[in-house]
Amino acid sequence: MYDVALLIERQLVELDVDQVVALHEGLDDTVRYHLLLPVDTSASMLASSMSALGAGQIMTISDADVITDVQEELTSAGRAELEASAALLAQRGQQVTATLTEDDPVDALAGLVAETGSSEAIILTEPHVVREFLHVDWTSRAKRKLDVPTLHLLEHVPFSGQAP
Repeated sequence: MYDVALLIERQLVELDVDQVVALHEGLDDTVRYHLLLPVDTSASMLASSMSALGAGQIMTISDADVITDVQEELTSAGRAELEASAALLAQRGQQVTATLTEDDPVDALAGLVAETGSSEAIILTEPHVVREFLHVDWTSRAKRKLDVPTLHLLEHVPFSGQAP
């Protein structure tokens, strides 16, 4: 079995799945993909985000019920994105596990790699130019933390459109 940890920022589309699967064509082993999707439901993040939506007014969100409802909606949406991504891999005959995490994405990826014995990690994100320039993006952090090959791919972008 050849295990691949796959950290995704949002729901995969067919192009993403086709490209990831193409990377492992011709392997003698069966490939099993371990999807990991982070979702940030922390109360402080939600309160600051909701306050920012106050059209320039400082609003405080102290109603625990509102925060709990939003946390549940974010978790539910994340779970739906994760399940849809896993289904695309399964439709292509791939073995797949799927995990939703509220932990730091890179720490969760490191844990997943260790737990599954993954031989490589693939990180799919949209471009984050400033974070990448400063080497604080998920991929740069993961490369410093993991002892397996780590590849960064841009979500929803064909191989031909990705920077070397």
